[in-house]
Amino acid sequence: MSKPTKQQQAEAYWLASSTRNDLVCPVRTTLNVLGGKWKLLILSYLLDEPRRYGELRRLMPEITEKMLIQQLREMETDGLVARTVHQTVPPRVDYSLTAQGQRVRPMFAELLGWGLQYLDRSAAAEAPAGAGQG
Repeated sequence: MSKPTKQQQAEAYWLASSTRNDLVCPVRTTLNVLGGKWKLLILSYLLDEPRRYGELRRLMPEITEKMLIQQLREMETDGLVARTVHQTVPPRVDYSLTAQGQRVRPMFAELLGWGLQYLDRSAAAEAPAGAGQG
């Protein structure tokens, strides 16, 4: 049996608590499910098409194999990612977003916009004094 995810642990705690309404927080839930160093990056690579494990590994050379497997399993358990095993030789495994996982799409559009704006702001701040002034 696999280890429960942070969100599964939180939900079990909320159900056992008599003050459940004071504990349930949508921001906490979002952080439990999507938080961490790698999950958003993995999801971004799965937005447009299913990916094989090896593809994800090549797209993120900084992540260890153990961490990629752990993050994919957690997202599968939380219902964001589907793992499909194809009966071929050698076996092929694809990861794709579930319907619930697809619901992150609008959030990614906002994150992308914010990131681009931030990079533009940083680039403007690094420009030499007087640059662009006529």
